[in-house]
Amino acid sequence: MPVMDLRPGGRVHHARRSYDDVVAAIEARPRSRGSRVAKRALDVFGSAIGLLALSPVLLLLALAVKLTSRGPILFAQQRCGLSGQPFRFYKFRTMVKDADGRKGDLEHLNEMRGPVFKIRRDPRITVLGRLLRKLSLDELPQLWNVLRGDMSLVGPRPPTPDEVERYTPRQVQRLSVMPGITGLWQVSGRNDIADFERWIDLDLEYAHRWSLWLDLRILAKTAVVVVLLRGAQ
Repeated sequence: MPVMDLRPGGRVHHARRSYDDVVAAIEARPRSRGSRVAKRALDVFGSAIGLLALSPVLLLLALAVKLTSRGPILFAQQRCGLSGQPFRFYKFRTMVKDADGRKGDLEHLNEMRGPVFKIRRDPRITVLGRLLRKLSLDELPQLWNVLRGDMSLVGPRPPTPDEVERYTPRQVQRLSVMPGITGLWQVSGRNDIADFERWIDLDLEYAHRWSLWLDLRILAKTAVVVVLLRGAQ
């Protein structure tokens, strides 16, 4: 599969570069100790309160997933976190059991330009899964990822390793900050963004502009998006 040369102005090559070669291009974003502590405190407090307050909802959703389709309750997948560090990512399963095996047959329907796969009306999504996505309820198990320190409440969405291997040097900079459950992409009309470069623009804008105040604003806007049923489709 072709990938981009990591050197400035590089061209597409037919030999895929290794994952380590790609993440080596990440430029660290300096953050003061105080800002890192404040962000982590918000993450721990928010995720812990969320898990406790929503525990009855989580149990009901888990039961609903189990009873409405065959397969595991949770969808677990390896994703890339800060500086490309791999971690186990969790969400409620919203697709049929053999969804990964059917992905190759649907590549021609991909609506996103770039190294990501996204179909607005993905036929692999279950009836309950479509509702969970619409209400953004499928993302709730990621509060556990946040509490563990794999993710933040706010940040770029964590990509899969095979996506990262196809990143350009500019695109890989989205891994210079902790990935999050929500972010600028989610509150900026994610369902209408078909160009991955626009997605990258928003992630890099967040990386450069980050502040605790910005995180709080994004969390508030996320609540509005959820209430207005503008979740994933």
